[in-house]
Amino acid sequence: MLMFPDLVPELKSAMPELRGKLEANAPTAPLSWFRTGGPAQVLFTPADENDLAYFLQRLDRAVPVLVVGLGSNLLIRDGGWEGVIIRLGKGFADVTVEPGLRVRAGAGAPDVKVARAAAEAGIAGLSFLRGIPGAIGGALRMNGGAYGGEVKDCLVYANAVTRMGETITFQNKDMGFTYRHSSVPDDVIFTEALFEGRPGNPDEILAEMNAITEARSSTQPVNTRTGGSTFKNPPGKKAWELVDAAGCRGLRIGDAQVSEMHCNFLINHGSASAADIEGLGEEVRRRVREMTGVELEWEIKRVGLASASRGKVDPVFRQSDAPLNG
Repeated sequence: MLMFPDLVPELKSAMPELRGKLEANAPTAPLSWFRTGGPAQVLFTPADENDLAYFLQRLDRAVPVLVVGLGSNLLIRDGGWEGVIIRLGKGFADVTVEPGLRVRAGAGAPDVKVARAAAEAGIAGLSFLRGIPGAIGGALRMNGGAYGGEVKDCLVYANAVTRMGETITFQNKDMGFTYRHSSVPDDVIFTEALFEGRPGNPDEILAEMNAITEARSSTQPVNTRTGGSTFKNPPGKKAWELVDAAGCRGLRIGDAQVSEMHCNFLINHGSASAADIEGLGEEVRRRVREMTGVELEWEIKRVGLASASRGKVDPVFRQSDAPLNG
């Protein structure tokens, strides 16, 4: 495993009032749902927003920064991350219900936790978050959506810290939301969001959430090492249908496989490298392009230094008679 030069002593010396945790050459496999990837040169877990701002104000602008929440749609390559990975942990996980049918949530709070808090308070319109396997920061960044709802439908504003360590607020109209995208600069780190729903019956909202849970469990490989939806849906089409039509259901590279349950999901069966997973995704994109002329766009974020090694494609197929939704 590649080991990077240890920057932690230098950072601690330059930041005597830092309250968060700094780790050198930290493993990144525990940070993503794929459970693979090389080391992070520095892993920083800030105590809160002020601690994060303090750190960024004093960090050399040339040092690359990557922000990680729950890591549900993240693939860190086998060479690791040269720079700093910032993990938003407990200091960014609070969820509180406020007057006016509003819910305030830290960027590290799981989407499902926000949906549940809203449901119990009788706030409708946030149930869709139950269907997004990640944290609020990622939902803001990608305009996360599922089961008929999107972040743009309920966000009031989002607080953030810039790469210069300045705090800033983005109103909904400032986010530049489009399908699975916001136009906020990549180096801005979301720290908190305020959502607003509409009046609802708690029992009915919880029933809706349970239906979403059941739908996900019956159509998606939720209890596996996966990164969620791999490719964005092209305009007017379903990514899974294109993948299926190209004969990629069950396709394998080593321990990486296209899910047989839902073929817009890639699975690590245990020992797949990041190169195996990314290589499999690129093979799927190639086959779809040759079969349909459609260029699939990655939804999973792939970052870090790549490995030159690639596995060999093992074409394992199983056609399903039942169509999948997603």
